[in-house]
Amino acid sequence: MTGRRRSSPRPFSHAPAVAIASAVACTAVIASLLSGCGSLPGSGDPGEKEPVTVMTWAPEGTKATNMPGMPAMAQAYARWVNSRGGIRGHRLRVLTCNERNDTVAAAQCAQRAVDRGAVAVVGSYSQFGRSFMSPLEVKGVPFIGGYGASDEEFESPLSYPVNGGQASLLAGNGRQLAGNCTRVALVRPDTISGDQMPSLLNSGLHNGHRRSAEDIKAPEDGTDYTPQVTAALDRVGADPAVHGTAANGGKAPGSCVTAMLGDHTDAFFDSFRRLQEDSPRVHVASVLGSVSQSLVNRTGGRSGPLEGAYLTGWYPVASDPRWQPMRKVINDFAFGDNRIDPADQGVQTTWIAYTVLRALIEQLDDAGVEEITPHALQTTLDDGERAIGTGGLTPKLRWRETDMLAVQNFPRIVNGMVTYQVVRDGELVAAQDGFVNVTRTLERRDTDGEG
Repeated sequence: MTGRRRSSPRPFSHAPAVAIASAVACTAVIASLLSGCGSLPGSGDPGEKEPVTVMTWAPEGTKATNMPGMPAMAQAYARWVNSRGGIRGHRLRVLTCNERNDTVAAAQCAQRAVDRGAVAVVGSYSQFGRSFMSPLEVKGVPFIGGYGASDEEFESPLSYPVNGGQASLLAGNGRQLAGNCTRVALVRPDTISGDQMPSLLNSGLHNGHRRSAEDIKAPEDGTDYTPQVTAALDRVGADPAVHGTAANGGKAPGSCVTAMLGDHTDAFFDSFRRLQEDSPRVHVASVLGSVSQSLVNRTGGRSGPLEGAYLTGWYPVASDPRWQPMRKVINDFAFGDNRIDPADQGVQTTWIAYTVLRALIEQLDDAGVEEITPHALQTTLDDGERAIGTGGLTPKLRWRETDMLAVQNFPRIVNGMVTYQVVRDGELVAAQDGFVNVTRTLERRDTDGEG
């Protein structure tokens, strides 16, 4: 059954009043009772359009990976567009939900979105796609621009990803390391999601004619990774010539360790630093999301273990001027919310996802559609009459069947681009200009099993 055949209820016309991010307080006492705060949807001026309600969820305050910046970015975005009169006159209402890194909580967030009339879930993070996609599919609510942490985001006809998810990051990291490392160890979480990582990384390594990485499992919520560091160093060996070509003027490649443990990657590199102090250097690597500029700063900057690290991301480096519109919105409308780090890939993904939502609403308005429903959004996404630009942060995006890449197991990927970055003098910088297309690498991984 295709997504576009699903019908959806009229959005939230009888939804209960809830506390939402886009609520605007009165700034003055108005003597006349003809207008005021707290009016019901559609009860303003004669020309006022129905508000658009969406939801953004992410885990916060858990022992594993947390993404509090994603709902915070969504709230700032709503304040920004509403300060400008909304999106073509539609005020944006953002519901948020703590997904708690829990399968039950993920399903509850999705059901809450449906119950409260959300026309889409936008820019959210969850590993539990099987739990959250079902309630959305039942009501035909599209999932736009998720983080890409679950398989279902690249399988469900109601999902519209803006990046290539974990698959593209790992394949890209493998290709990046293939040019700099002869031996690689992968330290990854001992989870269902983690079980996919070795073959994805190996697809990139094999593309560069390197052998498969040593696979080292680790607890997702660990605080001391000494056993995993020891195992990684033992398996790849310690080559005194190992410093990588990008960081040391072209010396021969050698041993590398890449760690992808989300929020707990910092604990891994802390253990790594302590164990490698008296041994020859082994180069380190990771992906954006597991490593950030704030982590580089916390671990010692240019004198820390991440100096020279090879990193793969989805988007341009955080200092790229293409992020300036997002930074201005954060500066002007986040009101000092320290949950929002403009260099965080979750925050960046949320910005891009809401950019897509805004373009969709504008397309519907241009077509004379006044009521923004889940079905209207889904139909516009599936038809893809106009490609959606993101200011150069991604390629232009469409989700027609002809736009889907031929990546088995990930049939909804439409963007197979990644970027290569490196930590140089304590700063995350671009390792090369432009995007790297890993689509063919992913395709070969599917054809050849492990790469």
